[in-house]
Amino acid sequence: MLLFRSVLFNILFLLTTAIQLVFWTPVYFFLPREDGWKVVKLWAWLTLWMQHILVGTRYEFRGTEHIPQEGGFILASKHQSSWETYTMVPFLSDPSYILKRELMYVPIFGWFAWKMKVISVNRGKRSEALKEMTATAKQQYESGRQIVIYPEGTRKHAFEEPSYKYGITHMYANANARVLPAGLNSGLFWPRRGWMLHQGTCVLEFLPIIEPGMDPKEFSEKLENVIENSTNKLMQEAANDPEFTGHELLR
Repeated sequence: MLLFRSVLFNILFLLTTAIQLVFWTPVYFFLPREDGWKVVKLWAWLTLWMQHILVGTRYEFRGTEHIPQEGGFILASKHQSSWETYTMVPFLSDPSYILKRELMYVPIFGWFAWKMKVISVNRGKRSEALKEMTATAKQQYESGRQIVIYPEGTRKHAFEEPSYKYGITHMYANANARVLPAGLNSGLFWPRRGWMLHQGTCVLEFLPIIEPGMDPKEFSEKLENVIENSTNKLMQEAANDPEFTGHELLR
């Protein structure tokens, strides 16, 4: 029964996403960027509701008091699932995601991405891409936007060994930016490249701000430690929940 509901959710997730993209296209380009994000936030809350109703996955957001209410910051999050790609949006006023450049050429989605002025990265040109990414991120940070980055560069399976890239450290130092770390346990509820979802409480935890000015090496170590400690704690918490149904994902 849970497998059926999981497949149904995945189908409806793809279907409602496509419908929202097509439905809003005629008016989207006439909206200011800030109002455009309201459309994305509506889609995010709809998807959270669907997952809760169809699969039975509860959700919880912790540490929201750490989110700065004014000015720019970098949101550096663990990345285990598609779940966190949209669940952060409701808490951000004018976010800018870092995406691989190929996504910018996807019909409709790419148009939305261009409209929202996200940061596209050409992964084939590493040094050039890093320089371009940090320059654009600094400009957007200074204009008061929230830069969303996944420091490992890609989704990781739950309990997979962490592999943090240098990009976030370079961005932190170059922009003299404050960083909001975030841990989560979403990989236990909506695994990477998986159709089977699970019940329990999926948690996203915002952690205390790391202020600018730290030595890059110290910053890198601190960022990884706080994110990994939070993520491991949340995954263990989920594993101990009697309502959790994904025990095969535990090692």
